[in-house]
Amino acid sequence: MYFARALPVGLVATPPSIALAQGSRADDELAEAQRLNQEAAAIRSSGKFSEVVPLVQRALAIQEKIQGPEHPDVAASLDTLAGLYRDQGKYAGAELLYRRALAIGEKVLGPEHPSVAASLNNLAGLYHAQGKYGQAEPLYQRALAIGEKTVGPGHPNVAASLNNLALLYIAQNKYAEAEPLQRRALAIQEKALGPEHPDLAASLNNLAGLYHAQGKYAEAEPRYRRALAIREKALGPEHPAVAESLYDLAELYHAQGKHGQAEPRYRRALAILEKALGPEHPDVATVLENLAVVLRKTNRTAEAKEIEARARTIKTKH
Repeated sequence: MYFARALPVGLVATPPSIALAQGSRADDELAEAQRLNQEAAAIRSSGKFSEVVPLVQRALAIQEKIQGPEHPDVAASLDTLAGLYRDQGKYAGAELLYRRALAIGEKVLGPEHPSVAASLNNLAGLYHAQGKYGQAEPLYQRALAIGEKTVGPGHPNVAASLNNLALLYIAQNKYAEAEPLQRRALAIQEKALGPEHPDLAASLNNLAGLYHAQGKYAEAEPRYRRALAIREKALGPEHPAVAESLYDLAELYHAQGKHGQAEPRYRRALAILEKALGPEHPDVATVLENLAVVLRKTNRTAEAKEIEARARTIKTKH
């Protein structure tokens, strides 16, 4: 199975005039929280998630102290921290934070605010990642409806919601329902973001995955390759999203029995993920398992057994 990439729906920032109307000392502390979040965002863009968590936690503590536990800025930091936990496979902790962020948004901003759509999307993505499709679908649908109403049908946030709902249908083999959503998302992004944006790469990858799942390999390959090229250029060669594209290409070649083309892409994806996410992340186990299959099919049973044992060890910890 290819790595389906959900797309984030952007949170709406709190105006500085609201966030900093607390007094000089409070202003200094909030400025420090803002600096920490900016530093965290810069580090996260390189895929070094473990270094980001303490920065966001410190920013969150400052915001809760100065702005109170129900401020929209607190909700935004909760969403960010939850995403980091999810990236590390800490799903229970992520769910609690996502739910708290959503509750704050609904209470303070109202049930149809774009930031609420972002929180709905994030929580749905968490359920999706765990195979809880019945819990994810109504949240994705609500996020899409909010986006279409508040920012308009041609906005990138709407494309993100369309993309994510399509992925949910793909996971359930509902390909006929998924494809028009995925194509609409791609058209919005190409117009709004340009031909080399990372979000466009994610949608290309996901549309390729739709074709891949149906055995339409000739339609899938050029889209996977274009997504990989965009990501390498925009994000750098060692970003986790690059690993996802490499893994997906490897899976495509594997499905066609092209083991010589699959193996180096599995290995490069593995190296990137081990460096970016850590050697015991669930995605590392996934790549290890599929690499082991290729090794067995090319008569390298001893190495395959070692890799399979490592994958099992990782999975027992999650």
